[in-house]
Amino acid sequence: MKINVTEYLNKTVNSFPDKTAVEDLEKKITFYQLKRKAQNIACKIIELNITNNPIAVYMQKSCDMVIAFAAINYSGNFYVPMDTKSPEIRVKSIFDALDAKIVLTNNAYLDKLKSVYKGQIICIDDVDFETDSNLHSINQILQDVIDTDPVYSIFTSGSTGTPKGVVISHRGVIDYIDWAIETFNIDENVIIANQAPFYFDNSTLDLYLMFATGSTLIIVPEEYYAFPAKLIDFLNEKRVNFVFWVPSVLVNIANFNLLEQKKLTSMEKVLFAGEVMPNKHLNYWRKNMPDCLYANLYGPTEITVDCTYYIVDRKFSDEELLPIGKPCKNTGILILNEHNQSANVNEHGELCVRGTSLAMGYYNDAEKTSKSFVQNPLNKHYPEIIYRTGDIAYWNEFGEVMFVGRKDSQIKHSGHRIELGEIENAIFGTGLAKTVCVVYDNNRKEIVMFYEADTDLNVGEFRKKMIEFVPKYMIPTKYIRIDKMPMNANGKIDRLKLNQEING
Repeated sequence: MKINVTEYLNKTVNSFPDKTAVEDLEKKITFYQLKRKAQNIACKIIELNITNNPIAVYMQKSCDMVIAFAAINYSGNFYVPMDTKSPEIRVKSIFDALDAKIVLTNNAYLDKLKSVYKGQIICIDDVDFETDSNLHSINQILQDVIDTDPVYSIFTSGSTGTPKGVVISHRGVIDYIDWAIETFNIDENVIIANQAPFYFDNSTLDLYLMFATGSTLIIVPEEYYAFPAKLIDFLNEKRVNFVFWVPSVLVNIANFNLLEQKKLTSMEKVLFAGEVMPNKHLNYWRKNMPDCLYANLYGPTEITVDCTYYIVDRKFSDEELLPIGKPCKNTGILILNEHNQSANVNEHGELCVRGTSLAMGYYNDAEKTSKSFVQNPLNKHYPEIIYRTGDIAYWNEFGEVMFVGRKDSQIKHSGHRIELGEIENAIFGTGLAKTVCVVYDNNRKEIVMFYEADTDLNVGEFRKKMIEFVPKYMIPTKYIRIDKMPMNANGKIDRLKLNQEING
């Protein structure tokens, strides 16, 4: 039984020491080099007599950042990935919440870090990687680590504007990765193209599949996602056969109709999560890459990346919703109605999660933790914590979970309760818009549709088509064409920004 995620890397180094572990545009490192360098840095941390504490990592996504994560794992602490592009005020607010004793960086970001952080800094470019590590000190530290100790904390945006640090345990990651290896048959022959920033929890799957199986992790340059043709060429050059991406990237490739001109010659498995994947665009992928496995994964950061999955195994029309499927192994899914009772088939309710995958809570924030991590109302007999996701879902007739939308994306319009996501899905079904985002103007009581297009929408034709899919009261009444949807740092459509444009 594994206790600590470093056990994955130790085993892989014994099996594949000289195999490439991680590759970025500037360099590549083997599994042996990854472990050796990580342990060198871990010894520097251990010398400072700090254990089971948060250690921030402030550098660009790279081989070095992966080494830093592993080093912190080996030192008996937990890492906190930082976004170097974040505004200074957000970076400072995270440091304030963490009270971090150490931050790891490199020469490229040393000066920038010193302007926002005044504590102990370890610059990994100054570490002596030629000297043998003190393995005795590392082993002593790891003997005291238990599986409920944190392995990382990722800060997500809070509703009040203050970031929340979600604390994830070793056992949560191990449970998730062991499930993924078994479910998707991952081994040393897999080549993963990483899209998710390392401060976004989707990257957890990429990183620890590499640690655990000897697969190779290719860090795709961020700018390639703005040029889908160049991205496909890069994936083919690297012989990538596995991706776990946000749907926006897949949608972009479909919108440019690239797969009819360029095939992804090595691709075998296409996984996606983080936002709704429209069937219209998925059908394009399935038509042009029919031999790939496609899987829709769902989960908030608070439950160790994902808690449900659906391996696409039947046909869907463009306007249908794609299931988020069934619970991952060793995970319990509850859908609770407004009376805190189990929802019936096709009855909407809040999706809640129980099991090993749950986060430990929010770092240094007991109040927010107690609001989201609560006693299971269906269990009156012993303490059992569940996480209330704030997402609305229902069970369909196939026993699959269907995602409807956020509680806070549900609006009341003309006396009707409406999910904005349902409107977006209907829009895709019309085939008249490629990329859309629907928001609600609270002042004018209007449903507003932002859309990407080369020319203005034919509103009459659009409304005539929409009436085939939704009632009249759900059809947008205001249409705003934009050249390019704004994206947030995780590669998702920045709904908050568009909502602020309308509501101020």
